[in-house]
Amino acid sequence: MNVVIDTNVLVSAALKNRTPEAVLRWIVAQPGWDWVVSTEILAEYKTVLARPKFGLSPDLLHQWLTWLETVTVLVAIPVTPPYPPDPTDAKFLACALAAHADWLITGDHDFTHARKLVTTTIVSVSQFKALVCDLQS
Repeated sequence: MNVVIDTNVLVSAALKNRTPEAVLRWIVAQPGWDWVVSTEILAEYKTVLARPKFGLSPDLLHQWLTWLETVTVLVAIPVTPPYPPDPTDAKFLACALAAHADWLITGDHDFTHARKLVTTTIVSVSQFKALVCDLQS
């Protein structure tokens, strides 16, 4: 299974240390499951987590960045389709398409329109936990 994770889910995991983090750790622990990213997504993860407003200590930031480098799987993106509702979300859809992702986990309601564009199942963290993690644990 291939899973794309929106940046807002990663930030919630890093800041709140609750369900989002548990879901991310569950995904990477499953045999046959991959957290897929593009170079653009990975760069966004790093930039956003380092924002001063989130207040991650240098040690915690380093831990998250090191973990991301080791647990994510980089995929090549041949083309990024336009996504007018929110052009900054196009990279996640492009990754989902390129990786034939089964899931895209997000807290962003802008992806509602994307359900018509991809076969990837787009869900919130809590939906993914209920539909997948809780049923397979």
